[in-house]
Amino acid sequence: MSEIPDHHLDARGLLCPEPVMLLHNKIRAAAVGELLEVLATDPSTTRDIPKFCTFLGHELLLQEHDDKEYRFLIRKQAS
Repeated sequence: MSEIPDHHLDARGLLCPEPVMLLHNKIRAAAVGELLEVLATDPSTTRDIPKFCTFLGHELLLQEHDDKEYRFLIRKQAS
């Protein structure tokens, strides 16, 4: 993906619910339209982060993973 994130959240090594709690704080500080990249190692983030985006109306642009971590790219929408 060619878009460069405006903000980064490194939630690697953290377990549910910490990644989503940190995401909530981080996205609150971002401006509408900015991109936030999240890196995580907890498999539950593959369920929790998409639900977070759907519930709060943010756009999940990318969800991918390799053997060791999960990566998400989220565009903040107006609340």
